[in-house]
Amino acid sequence: MTATPEPTLSTDAAETAESAAPENVGGLSGHELLSRTAVVVVSYDSAALLERTLARVAEDSPEARIVVVDNYSTPAAREELVALASSRGWEAVLPQTNTGFGGGMNLGAARARELGADLLVLLNPDAVIARADLIRLAARAYADRSALVAPVLKDSTGRIVSDGIVVCLADGSMRSRRSPRPIPPGGTQPWLSGACLALSTDLFEAAGGFDARYFLYWEDVDFSARVLAAGGSLDLARGAVAVHDEGGTHSEAQGSHDSQDSEQGDRSKSDIYYYYNVRNRLLYAGLHLDRATQRRWVATAGRAAREIVLRGGRRQLLRTRRPLITAAQATRDGTETAPGSSPRRAAGRR
Repeated sequence: MTATPEPTLSTDAAETAESAAPENVGGLSGHELLSRTAVVVVSYDSAALLERTLARVAEDSPEARIVVVDNYSTPAAREELVALASSRGWEAVLPQTNTGFGGGMNLGAARARELGADLLVLLNPDAVIARADLIRLAARAYADRSALVAPVLKDSTGRIVSDGIVVCLADGSMRSRRSPRPIPPGGTQPWLSGACLALSTDLFEAAGGFDARYFLYWEDVDFSARVLAAGGSLDLARGAVAVHDEGGTHSEAQGSHDSQDSEQGDRSKSDIYYYYNVRNRLLYAGLHLDRATQRRWVATAGRAAREIVLRGGRRQLLRTRRPLITAAQATRDGTETAPGSSPRRAAGRR
């Protein structure tokens, strides 16, 4: 894989036009754009969270279809989600297993197409987007059917958490557009966060959907790469904003920001977070990079695993060594995966 340009950024003129008239863009009214749009969310025991987040999106943009894929967790959680979807008029897709984020999004996108949606907005369960911003994203995806579009992501305090990210091909490390850290030699690959993405159904199909092998994390990095490989573009719509309180779905508290540990500043995350972030970095290398670059990523795997574990803070390691054991297992599994795949064989897969 060679370095590619950073995601296309909207021009000031375009953003001014969007901001001035978000209800009439791209030749269609906001109502017409949203009537062509399906908001797809993958849930895992998240009914209570969706009542606080997705319900706001649905109430703000009633024309859009809402498709919720409930990855199976427990009978009680399934019953709660089905009741919520029924009461809200949402379409529920009910796999009998936990298909992961990417697998769930593939199921949701397929159902959205069956319902007649022409545009997809893929949204995290812990993310919220206002009507005007949803219209801006839909308008961009409608105007350029080969563009994968993302908003600027902010947390509920207004702090920017993502406005363009690249993966450094030298070692698999990440840099935001605002990072002062130098980029190592070897080039970069841009990607857009899967917390909120908009695209046409044509582009979703051309890119082959998400690769369910990732299960969680790095599937958006992979999807961005395959959009580019399919001839698409990455479009960071700086005039649109979604609110995403990161960590709401992967902390030890299972999304509760009110837990005692959270109040005391405990940043620890789940074994799932550690495992798939560590393993999938190497899976991505195996699927997309040449052998020499794969070897560099494998050589830096231990350092990368340590950095991922320390995102959960040092305090967690005073209680248990489990994060380190999980990271070591993930490194071993990912190392076995990385040298065994070919970028060409990965092209077009689903």
